[in-house]
Amino acid sequence: MTTAETSGRPTTETPLLEVRNLVVRYGKKGPAAVDDVSFTIARGETLGLVGESGSGKTTIGRAILGLQAVSEGQILFDGRDITRASVAERRALQGDLRAVFQDPFSSLNPRRVIGDALTEPLRVAGVAGDERKRRANDVLAAVGLPAGSYDRYPRQFSGGQRQRIAIARALVTDPRLVVCDEAVSALDLSTQAQVLNLLAELRTGADLGYLFIAHDMAVVEFLAQRVVVLYRGKVMEQGPTADVIRNPQSDYTRVLMAASPVPDPDEQARRREVWQRLRAEAKAAAA
Repeated sequence: MTTAETSGRPTTETPLLEVRNLVVRYGKKGPAAVDDVSFTIARGETLGLVGESGSGKTTIGRAILGLQAVSEGQILFDGRDITRASVAERRALQGDLRAVFQDPFSSLNPRRVIGDALTEPLRVAGVAGDERKRRANDVLAAVGLPAGSYDRYPRQFSGGQRQRIAIARALVTDPRLVVCDEAVSALDLSTQAQVLNLLAELRTGADLGYLFIAHDMAVVEFLAQRVVVLYRGKVMEQGPTADVIRNPQSDYTRVLMAASPVPDPDEQARRREVWQRLRAEAKAAAA
């Protein structure tokens, strides 16, 4: 794998996605799971949203997808406010705004063949039957699945193959933005690398943006041009990925970098010691 390019994106055009001062509370007077978060994603850009469990990153993804109510702030898609979009408005967005989740098996109906899962969003969009099957087979081939996958069941595929199916299902409508929520965290390292390379290849030459949610800085470093670091629902820092990794401004970012696994056991042990020290210092500073 090679590190993602960090070349700048145009800033004069309307962002593909803009999140403004987002606040999400569970209960009207409950604490904020997401607190005053702002960021943008340009057309064709990958933004990494990184933080440990409980940082609010999945809640942000769900809010963008319309699966979580927003307490305050705005979410704009191509300049259009979708913060509190109606069911009909969300349905109209389904082709442009798609998702890939952590566990592909739970999101696939074990009683239906893969072709049914891929053609359903096309059916909702009014695409004709023959064209639905053609497009489904085309996207299955694009993600590297063998011929005949259309008529097979989820149980007949490996974990890595099922994640490729989830990616194919997200891409079959030719979307403009895909929210990837821990899309590779459940995979072994070899399969993880294959899926990451696939995601990078699929965006090449396309006007496709990703919001890539992860807890591993090494994964984000590979795929994302920019990164937002979250801790307890707040933005610790954000900027070009290479800049944040080379010169982190937040102690919490250093904690995440120290927690990233490496193949050398001696280096991993050293990182673990650094991680424990930095984590203790970050917690003390936040108290």
